[in-house]
Amino acid sequence: MTRYEKMMGRLAAGERILIDGATGTEIERRGVPMLDDAWNGGGALSHPNILRQVHEDYLRVGAEIVISNTFATSRHALADAGEAAHFEAYNRRGVELAKEARDRAGRPDALVAGGISYWSWSGKHPALDTLRDGVTEQAGFMVDAGADLLMLEMMVDLERLMLTLEAARTSGLPVWVGLSCKADASGKMILWRGDPLDRVLGKLQDLDVPQVSIMHSEVEYVSGCLEVIEQNWAGPVGVYAHSARWVEHKCIFDDTISPAAYANYARSWLDRGAQMIGGCCGMGVNHIAALKQMMTLRK
Repeated sequence: MTRYEKMMGRLAAGERILIDGATGTEIERRGVPMLDDAWNGGGALSHPNILRQVHEDYLRVGAEIVISNTFATSRHALADAGEAAHFEAYNRRGVELAKEARDRAGRPDALVAGGISYWSWSGKHPALDTLRDGVTEQAGFMVDAGADLLMLEMMVDLERLMLTLEAARTSGLPVWVGLSCKADASGKMILWRGDPLDRVLGKLQDLDVPQVSIMHSEVEYVSGCLEVIEQNWAGPVGVYAHSARWVEHKCIFDDTISPAAYANYARSWLDRGAQMIGGCCGMGVNHIAALKQMMTLRK
């Protein structure tokens, strides 16, 4: 039985699983410089020791899923940053460093998820065929590097989500989907670019997607999203919200939610049926440690 199959068996049995915290903002906090138009995607090549240590720190406080620092290493983002020649290297090394951290932490059953997103920092969104080709190639690099699954992150509209999912599935790996959501003027939960969450979930349910997460979303929207999920989704659910503010793509940490307050929110999300909890931008090792403590006390 693979480590992925073991994890899915535990979820089917009702267990709760801890996801890691933010990687991009955490390596920024530790001094890794940004790439213009590719955020903190450069860390795997410029500062591999720091990136590996971040993954290892999350594993040592209890995370059972770590996501590679490849959110910003899509082909189009790296092209915008003048780093297209290193597309393969960034994605392979991103996965490899997470695997190395797993070995160093002595956590052989932890999953390494290859993170994939279509976000653009330059605002230059690739044509759909170009995006499909880029995701297909990126996913292939991650398979070769040894990822256990792929994690689509910051999916903000249905059209590009569906295309990205189709392309990622060519890898043969399980593909989980992370949705970034908010409330519209009427209070209805939607993806950032307007698609209703209930409609998106219906599409994903029809495609037998094994897991969805509400991620990179404000904590105050999560409960509303979980209410929609209860009525429109039958599979495992994760939550890894964010808490940070940005100035010209630089993360500012002065108003990040406290670990204790975040754990308190997360307790209510577990009560609403979420089985996987972690953190996104702004959430560091102390936040994941607080989640681990809360989940242990809940048993």
